Amino acid sequence: MHTAIVALLTMILPLACAAAAWWHGMPAADALGRWFAFWAVGARLGSAGLSQVLHPRFTSETIFGVTDPRARPMVRELGFGNLALGALGLGSLAFASWVVPAAIGGAVFYTLAGAAHLNARERSTSRSLAMVSDLVVAGTLAVVLVAMAAD
Repeated sequence: MHTAIVALLTMILPLACAAAAWWHGMPAADALGRWFAFWAVGARLGSAGLSQVLHPRFTSETIFGVTDPRARPMVRELGFGNLALGALGLGSLAFASWVVPAAIGGAVFYTLAGAAHLNARERSTSRSLAMVSDLVVAGTLAVVLVAMAAD
């Protein structure tokens, strides 16, 4: 189930919505920026943050392989950051001027998180999924930001 949610929020929905917006005349970079900011940054990081705040055990044990309950307050702190970025991404749908800040914040977060997963000595299937999705979203956001800056 987790894999399906990650795929849906980080790739399927952003690409489908961007394709529809492009089909209706929105420039490709704007369409990708808007929908990756909303889905991959807003919905994905917002839902991850909510999960980390309410159920930190899942992230600590499933993603990081840490069973010590003392890690859970740190996971909650991560959740607060994810909620903040998620709120910015969700708000970008209502406020177009938030797209670039959401994309920048998301690109930084996804790049650093993906690199951390990449450098991990041990990587579970869940952590590998997180690594791949993080790096794909980071790359997409970086390309979109460069394209938007060129306009």
